[in-house]
Amino acid sequence: MITKVLIANRGEVAIRIARACRDYGVRSVAVYADPDADALHVQAADQAWALEGTRAADTYLDIAKLLAIARRSGADALHPGYGFLSERADFAQAVLDAGLAWIGPRPVTMAQLGDKVAARAIALKVGAPLVAGTAGPVKDAAEVLAFARQHGLPIAIKAAFGGGGRGLKVAWRIEEVAELYDSAVREATAAFGRGECFVEQFLHQPRHIEAQILADRHGHVVVVGTRDCSLQRRNQKLVEEAPAPFLTDAQHAAVCRAARDICQAAGYESAGTVEFLLGQNGQLSFLEVNTRLQVEHPVTEETTGIDLVLEQLRVADGLPLSFTDTPPARGHAIEFRINAEDPGRGYLPTPGRITRFDAPSGPGVRLDSGVHEGCTVPGSFDSLIAKLIVTGATREQALVRARRALAEFQIEGIASVLPFHRAVVEDPAFTAEHGFAVHTRWIETEMAAPFEPAARPEPEDYAPLTRTWIELDGKRMRLGLPVGLALAGAAMPPVAPMAVAVPTHAPGDVLAPLTGNLVRWHRAEGDQVQQGEQIATMEAMKMETAVLAPCAGRLRCIAQVGGVVQAGELIAKIGSDA
Repeated sequence: MITKVLIANRGEVAIRIARACRDYGVRSVAVYADPDADALHVQAADQAWALEGTRAADTYLDIAKLLAIARRSGADALHPGYGFLSERADFAQAVLDAGLAWIGPRPVTMAQLGDKVAARAIALKVGAPLVAGTAGPVKDAAEVLAFARQHGLPIAIKAAFGGGGRGLKVAWRIEEVAELYDSAVREATAAFGRGECFVEQFLHQPRHIEAQILADRHGHVVVVGTRDCSLQRRNQKLVEEAPAPFLTDAQHAAVCRAARDICQAAGYESAGTVEFLLGQNGQLSFLEVNTRLQVEHPVTEETTGIDLVLEQLRVADGLPLSFTDTPPARGHAIEFRINAEDPGRGYLPTPGRITRFDAPSGPGVRLDSGVHEGCTVPGSFDSLIAKLIVTGATREQALVRARRALAEFQIEGIASVLPFHRAVVEDPAFTAEHGFAVHTRWIETEMAAPFEPAARPEPEDYAPLTRTWIELDGKRMRLGLPVGLALAGAAMPPVAPMAVAVPTHAPGDVLAPLTGNLVRWHRAEGDQVQQGEQIATMEAMKMETAVLAPCAGRLRCIAQVGGVVQAGELIAKIGSDA
């Protein structure tokens, strides 16, 4: 039986898993990158071990480091959470090969369903609804163009491995297909370590519907409930609710039947989610299977009374599910993702220090948070900092409580999506006063609420922990210290302070729209560019952002590709004498 679980993740999901471990009666081990040394998830676990690094690639994505810590800490199981390595079958196999229990589906199942092309084949075999798509990953942009010309636009270019909307691009014009394919490959490679992409028809203005699955090793595959996750921006969910509202009985039955059949055919174990798109004409199409816990799992927990993480622990221990039939839904729950993003600046990520974090409470309010007042939100990782889950006896009561809870919620020091949430719970398209009208592109195309840009947070002067060796009672130990602290007699390498450019806002200045990495220049030094043309791509918190030319003229590149730049920093100049 499991006795100690290493949590290979960070933030609110790591805290969620640590709490489930405590409820289940087992110990937990947290891991942390240098920016997370004081994070809440480090305090929530029974033990915490340093990953020694600042980037995801050197910490939460480093399989060797994670397994070494599991061995040193005495963990006998590993929970991957969501994001990072959670859907990597090779990681799951490495965990098993190291003699640990893997809290998730079997690696062979993950590989089969994580390959979206293979998952489509299973869905087709069991009779699940599907739109047209490529038979396998495409080799290059030319294949994508050929598919678009044969089946028409819009098309979806999708990462064959991974999920969460990363590595997914929708092409609406033929001239943007090649660049979107390249961008999808870059995002998929950065997020999942693999850049293969496939193509399928894209349903225009669809709803996003999903079914939560739990399965054990005793043949039980149960659809726990349904969810609607249609409120998205840049293919990232912002609001989710359960059960999925405004479905016909036939649509609900088709979703549940297809989800169960796909998972049974794949020999599924543990928690998983089967996702579908529902077109405005009622057409239902299988989207993908996420072979992990979902960010939005709390709305299902609140409307069923089932602890999904605890059930994962039971399954990993070889126990049967604590139930075998779909539980009846009790009331309605809505989850609001609290991201460190600025709706007034196109949802740009805004890392920085939280100076105020006043959370709501009261009947029907649950908060799953990974931060508190005084925390620093690093730009190296995902922008999700907390989740507000509001439950009512009906959807209408849940909306009333949501308005109250969102009004109480106050965050300062960084921008957040709270203004968006406060607007959306008043919007007739979402409240369904004249029919439920939101869809996966509604925020970008139809939401009318204006948002004022938030004040830009001050850049954090952050440097990695300074590490050295000390001797305690004859035992050599490694010590990590924040910059500015030193041990008498210890050799400390000098750390240079982070420099932040303060540009003159002259005509033709190209300023970084956010703090992040400069991924690519699309035009070369000296090129003539047009106003509004994309000249560069930046990445922060796992999302790519286009940098546009503020005017026409000749380009002079200042920032280097691969470097980190601060929001508002001068990265290029455009002008006749640039």
